[in-house]
Amino acid sequence: MPDPAFPLIHWSDNGAELSAHWRSEAGVAPPRRVVLADDRTTADAAYRQASEGIALLWRGDFQNARQLLQAMARRIDRKRRKPPASPLDAFNAHRQAQAQRARTLGMLLIPLDAGYAIPLRRAPDVKAACQEVYGDADGPDGVTSVVSLRELLGLIGAHEWRKKGVEIAALGARIHPYYGVFSPVRGEYIELVARAPLPSSALAFDIGTGTGVLAAMLARRGLQRVIATDTDPRALACARENIGRLGLAGQVEVCEADLFPPGRAPLIVCNPPWLPARPSSPIERAVYDPDSRMLSGFLDGLAAHLEPGGEGWLILSDFAEHLGLRTREALQTMIDAAGLKVLGRDDIRPVHPKAADLSDPLHRARALEVTSLWRLGVK
Repeated sequence: MPDPAFPLIHWSDNGAELSAHWRSEAGVAPPRRVVLADDRTTADAAYRQASEGIALLWRGDFQNARQLLQAMARRIDRKRRKPPASPLDAFNAHRQAQAQRARTLGMLLIPLDAGYAIPLRRAPDVKAACQEVYGDADGPDGVTSVVSLRELLGLIGAHEWRKKGVEIAALGARIHPYYGVFSPVRGEYIELVARAPLPSSALAFDIGTGTGVLAAMLARRGLQRVIATDTDPRALACARENIGRLGLAGQVEVCEADLFPPGRAPLIVCNPPWLPARPSSPIERAVYDPDSRMLSGFLDGLAAHLEPGGEGWLILSDFAEHLGLRTREALQTMIDAAGLKVLGRDDIRPVHPKAADLSDPLHRARALEVTSLWRLGVK
């Protein structure tokens, strides 16, 4: 019986009906219509078929497949779109366009052997990258599988980031992100934690630790003990590896918990996803927080987990406010309803490249964005 975690994808080859396991970290269902493609396939033909929901299983040179994917992306990106009337319209149009782009480019497929070898000319060795994401190289039932080239290139890129790491200036070290775990490439929120006055050096909770970067920052600042929580298995493994690599395992405990660990602490830190919208894939969960569930959960539970006189640090961008997804008044209402008061706030402007990119469809909102560390206490 087929493993429901690995549905089958079917296609025909010279009259023979073939199938393989379908892999999709984004949870995309296997394409229903699949045709074979090779080096003779033109970019116009590939783009037309992909736009119609027809997947192309590549049988040619691997590097030519990469070039074809780039050519398809150029055809998508040069389509002119009507300027939106408001930032919220721009956001909705941008998400719709990104989703359509992902669906279309996801239609170019690559086969994988049971040991994660790509049976194509000039194909790279992707075994290590696939093992980090998919697990055991034998694969399900020891049979071949199929994956979108776009996802495979994402795995390869994530593997390189994991090896090389991201330099964190405030930490004076590198953090090595796993695939699907939010990479700390935006350093402003780390800078806020690095410079905020500590209410105590005894204990801190880091809620939703991700790569463990904020837990490491707190430990480097002299916190005797930090308990870092997350629910995602990859994030937990990633945080433990980073904490161990930095020699901070004696100070930082990484544990699985839905928001708060048991007990109370004089300092509780949380950097929730900044945009109250539904993620279109598991990988987007670090960016999108449906109905502000994590933000609400943190605020509503903070008072019960803070020691008397303690502080909760909420690190939050106001990007959602400039997009029309949440108002400042709504955030203040959430804080008040949780029995909390604002003790202070430290703001910082973003320095990432998109903040100055005039071609970005969300530039109007990005140009106004400010990231803040809200110091919260119990009323």
